[in-house]
Amino acid sequence: MVSRVLKLFNREFGRLEEAALLLGASALVSQILALFRDRLLASTFGADRALDVYYAAFRLPDLIYVSVASLVSLTAVIPVLVERLDQDQTRAKKFVGALFSLFSCLMLVVAVVAFFLLPWLSRVIAPGFVGIDQTELVKLSRLLLFSPFLLGLSNLFASITQAHKKFFVYALSPIFYNLGIIFGVIFFVPRYGLLGLGLGVVLGALGHLLVQLPVVVSVGLLPRPVWPHYWGEIKEVLRLSLPRTLALSLYQLVIMVLVGFASLMAAGSVAVFNFAYNLQSVPLAIIGMSYSVAAFPTLVWQLKNGEKAVFLDQVAKAARHIVFWSLPFAAILIVLRAQVIRVILGAGNFDWFDTRLTAAALAVFAISLVAQSLILLLVRAYYAAGTTWWPLIINSVSSVSIIALAWFLVKFVGRHQEFGLWLGSLLRLDEVPGVELVVLPLAFSLGLLLNLWWLWSKFKHDFGPLPLVGRTLGQSLVASFMGALAAYFVLAWLAPQVDQNTFSGIFTQGLAGGLVAIVVVIGCLRLLRNQELAEVSQALLKRFWRTRVALPEPQEL
Repeated sequence: MVSRVLKLFNREFGRLEEAALLLGASALVSQILALFRDRLLASTFGADRALDVYYAAFRLPDLIYVSVASLVSLTAVIPVLVERLDQDQTRAKKFVGALFSLFSCLMLVVAVVAFFLLPWLSRVIAPGFVGIDQTELVKLSRLLLFSPFLLGLSNLFASITQAHKKFFVYALSPIFYNLGIIFGVIFFVPRYGLLGLGLGVVLGALGHLLVQLPVVVSVGLLPRPVWPHYWGEIKEVLRLSLPRTLALSLYQLVIMVLVGFASLMAAGSVAVFNFAYNLQSVPLAIIGMSYSVAAFPTLVWQLKNGEKAVFLDQVAKAARHIVFWSLPFAAILIVLRAQVIRVILGAGNFDWFDTRLTAAALAVFAISLVAQSLILLLVRAYYAAGTTWWPLIINSVSSVSIIALAWFLVKFVGRHQEFGLWLGSLLRLDEVPGVELVVLPLAFSLGLLLNLWWLWSKFKHDFGPLPLVGRTLGQSLVASFMGALAAYFVLAWLAPQVDQNTFSGIFTQGLAGGLVAIVVVIGCLRLLRNQELAEVSQALLKRFWRTRVALPEPQEL
């Protein structure tokens, strides 16, 4: 049994469908745990100021994480590490040690500065918090400063595991992260309150790191501190990662600004915004992130070997699969949003008004779900080509657009109540307080749609058109519409036949609507002879976890 587990930990995955399905399965497990985590939080605290403080406390640590830890990000490290491994194991070890040393020094300096500036920074992060809320925000943010270091170091480990195509151990890390937070909610919160949540996050980050340690040791790349004269090895990584770091920092600044707007609204607005954002991130993590992560090492190798046509076909294939999965998911999610929220979060102190407002925000986020997934892929394709500035420029314009649009919409709703009433009626939020919150995910989605349009056009200009993506988009649109329509009629038919005031009733209604929608979507795709459906079916029938690797390894182990 132990030998089988070790063999699975060291299993390599080379084909896109296989690696993506593995990562997708892992992401599904991780996201189920994340949903359970959010349910615990919602039932324990409800959408009130305590959870507002908790979610706002992540903003500065998250910004530090992407600003410093992304210097050792997967997309920047893997191309350079693969080249070093292809040349010399000793040189690769020095390279990893130099990265570790630089990251540790930078993180220590930034964390210490942030620790002392937090009383002032907290007023910028959440201008709507006063008194005890500000005090709790500072305490919790200081505790969460441990997590960027642990997750950043885990990111470095992940570069090593992915460079060796050890996707299984990488896939386990987010599961351990969520388990740590759940442990904190159950065991630490009753004793330490909000600080217990912070302790759970730190515990989860530690698990995220330690689960990858055995593989890193087994391939002989456990990082060790090196003297500065070895730091010339990381110039290429900094060149690749700096634009990405700036782009991710802008993204976190956008979220920080949106949270700041939410803090000025009714109590619980920050929590509702984050609950909806977390839920829309479930399909993003399962679909968009899985395919983009699985494709990235292969894209690097293809460009390294001068196979541009194969590179383009691989990007197109991943894009088609992303559209194939995410478009029906988004359509069904919009129709079933109320049932999804009530089943996942509707317990304890999370009331009906909280449910309706979160469901509306989730529906607006879902508008950009396909765009978010495709952006992840296209950005990684640019990084594989060693081009990092154009994604930064496009993301910068998109970020500014989101902030400007959010500011305008918040002001507009405040001055024109009839618009707020119309928006509330459109999203079925009649008599629900806090409708103005919905304009924040609306600004977010519109900005990302702009991002995708520009990035797609630029990619087509730089690399060429992606073959057959339009065909898949058309087929998925038809199947998604028919599936969403079927789900809507099932919900309407079951509404008078089940007790919608009980968990079992709403779960039955949502499950039936979802299953019928999935059957209709698959049926439509089969009638349309969808290629992606056939490829996924083939990968599942081959039992992808046992398939031999078809691509060349970066190094004999």
